[in-house]
Amino acid sequence: MQEGPVLNISSYKFVELPDTAQLREQLFERAQALGLKGTVLLAEEGINLFLAGTAEAVRGWVAQLKGDPRFADLDPKESWSEAVPFKKLLVKVKGEIIRMNMPQIRPDRAPRPAAVTPETLSRWLDQGHDDQGRPIAMLDTRNAFEVDYGTFDNAIDWRIHKFTEFPAALAEHKNELMGKTVVSFCTGGIRCEKAAMVLEQQGLDGPIYQLEGGILRYFEYAQGKHYHGSCFVFDQREALDAGLHTPADLQRPASEAHRG
Repeated sequence: MQEGPVLNISSYKFVELPDTAQLREQLFERAQALGLKGTVLLAEEGINLFLAGTAEAVRGWVAQLKGDPRFADLDPKESWSEAVPFKKLLVKVKGEIIRMNMPQIRPDRAPRPAAVTPETLSRWLDQGHDDQGRPIAMLDTRNAFEVDYGTFDNAIDWRIHKFTEFPAALAEHKNELMGKTVVSFCTGGIRCEKAAMVLEQQGLDGPIYQLEGGILRYFEYAQGKHYHGSCFVFDQREALDAGLHTPADLQRPASEAHRG
């Protein structure tokens, strides 16, 4: 249901992009012409985007993007707001669309890790185990200050301060995950996709999944069941509740003030 005149979208895709410089110019010009604001990151490994504007403009830009076969299956997550939560438009070329500092982890060149849908995950959490009777380990791959806004009930949180710390934290704590079905999750899916690939390399003895579409997609389908608090987002709205609105009584965690 639409609430507010501004459409906000977020999406990503790991796909080989050898033409990032040319793409950067094209995508910037199209977004600027449509009056959009937000951030689009491009790297050889793919695209990561957060944009806002009128519904017609945003969806028109996405339709043009999907005209490129490499992006034809993009499925942006949508939310609405009263005002545009970005100050300007940025389209940047980066080394990684989500930095991990592990050049051997290239989701654009490998089979995508298995994913669990929000509907299936909600059912597993209802019953307390997966369909094979294995206990579920919900692994939060976000930074500590984000987790403090809200997370899944009984989620594992290694208090990392930046995503580049995740591989070392996993190596230190992987015994916590043995004997369980591991579901890695993050805000929109991009971090937990890379994290799932690292998990697959650790020799765990159970299935490994990423949460399809991350927390924001889960909110769309499960209305926050088995989740407490809100979800931090990287724009001026700060956080969204299970209805994809900024909570009226939003409390900023103490740790947020110290984030790097």
